[in-house]
Amino acid sequence: MKKRNYILSAMAVVALYSCNNLDLQPLSKASNESWFKDRTQVEMSLNTLYLHQFWPIHKTDFGSNIMSLDEPSDDWTNRTTLIPFTNGTLTGSNSSFLNNTWTYSYRAISRANTIINNIHKAEDNLSTELYERYIADARFVRACQYSRIIEYWGDAVYFTDDIDIEKSYSLTRISKDTILAHIYEDFDYAIEKLPVAYESTEIKRATKGAAYAMKARVALFFNDYATARDAAKGCMDLGVYQLYPDFGELFLSKTKNSVETVFGIPRSTQYGTALTSGSVTAYLSRNITSPSATASPSWDLLCAFLCTDGKPIDESPLYDRKNPFKNRDPRCSYTIVEFNSNYFGFNYTPHPDSLKCWNYNTKTFVTNKDSKAGDQYASYNGLILRKGIDEDWNDNLEAENDKLIMRYADVLLMYAEAKIELNQIDQSVLDAMNMVRARAYKVDFRTGNYPKITETSQSALRTILRTERRMEFAFEGLRYNDILRWRIAEKVMNYPNYGLPTSVALCKTYYKSGYWFIPGVPDIDENGCPDFSKMANLSQARVLSTRVFDKNKHYLWPIPTADMQINPNLVNNPNY
Repeated sequence: MKKRNYILSAMAVVALYSCNNLDLQPLSKASNESWFKDRTQVEMSLNTLYLHQFWPIHKTDFGSNIMSLDEPSDDWTNRTTLIPFTNGTLTGSNSSFLNNTWTYSYRAISRANTIINNIHKAEDNLSTELYERYIADARFVRACQYSRIIEYWGDAVYFTDDIDIEKSYSLTRISKDTILAHIYEDFDYAIEKLPVAYESTEIKRATKGAAYAMKARVALFFNDYATARDAAKGCMDLGVYQLYPDFGELFLSKTKNSVETVFGIPRSTQYGTALTSGSVTAYLSRNITSPSATASPSWDLLCAFLCTDGKPIDESPLYDRKNPFKNRDPRCSYTIVEFNSNYFGFNYTPHPDSLKCWNYNTKTFVTNKDSKAGDQYASYNGLILRKGIDEDWNDNLEAENDKLIMRYADVLLMYAEAKIELNQIDQSVLDAMNMVRARAYKVDFRTGNYPKITETSQSALRTILRTERRMEFAFEGLRYNDILRWRIAEKVMNYPNYGLPTSVALCKTYYKSGYWFIPGVPDIDENGCPDFSKMANLSQARVLSTRVFDKNKHYLWPIPTADMQINPNLVNNPNY
């Protein structure tokens, strides 16, 4: 049986676990002369390129509970708390996530360079196919890491040789466009030399499809739509990926290495790579664990989900303010816990009158810690994440969900977006989008009963596409990059975060009419984003925090201060 691009062999996982301190002896400068002599040594070195630290998405990916890639976006609410990315104070010294992203990206690049520059020592012991494949693997990783660097920092330090410490202190930044050209070259080499799939007995690493897809992603970020279109289409034409039939089940820990995974990394409690501690409790409600519920889907996200007629909530007659989950796209309740549904054995209801809730396990009513009536620290906006969370998260507060870096749904929507922006709208665009949407309804996109996309106007399709991406990829670490590349962060990241009133008494007063939770219907703009500012009864909502995004500087990150102090040739990005 052929497998997708997924690092899953015992040898690979052991290597990941044993090298978590990033001081693997075979890749140190002192050992290069005695290493890279055979297949085993080369593969051990390649395995370390897939450490979780090199592919950050979730909290603890850097080994500490510092930030998630969703947190700088408008999909996220953390009680009343903001971070430097969202309160306008970001500098090169006040964000561990920023510094770690820079540091670990360059560490991965250095490791990839070391492999590429030393693999010749094993050439006599490798077939031509293996020799070229291993180089392609390292070049794939290098391209992915440089892609992240230029997306967040723009112009950057670029090197492909083994460099010593003294030389590293004198390097300067070069144009991101020049680096992007080199990234394309690395991806193209990987596309040519990597296999379409690996046999189940082999170590699974980068594949041809992963290289196509990651090339499409960086091309789309820099508005190179023709390249993004062709790369996404190249991945689609391989014919080895398909959408997993059940959207909700796809993200659970029991679903391993699915047919939709184009590029993924496993998590394992046994080998020390599971999500742990704050990465788990931050998403669980107070009925399950305490402290908890610091990370919540935002009201912005809830209101962005379409109704089952394919219309936004400010246009659809199906939207029910009394029951905001009714008649919504199925991905809404797959992503956010629906009110009065079974959540970890408890009936989830944040309503202020719900002092008690039903425990499905004991068949009794218990104190409802998920309501302000039962616990003052219950979710500040009444929302709890459902996506990817299952009851096995409560076992030792660890989670083994696959890290899905690239899935086929993204490839389809990248292809559609590139074609829309090129104004090359045809049936293939509608088919790609409808395949993703129909899967949420568990129907065939050609014949099933779902709100099929038939629009052919470029502007209308752009709105639909952006909404589709938000519904499909919520809390997968993609929203932040989307709002950066669409240049809408300056708008959506200056909206307030809204939540429930501060006291039970106020909640009851506001909700006595029978309308509770969000006290009105926000306007949905051309990007599919809700604007609460003109909403009726806005005073009945509480402003939890006010986000700040300066369009003159925050589209790029500042260079880490420590690196500028060591290397005077590094010049910071504008306005930092």
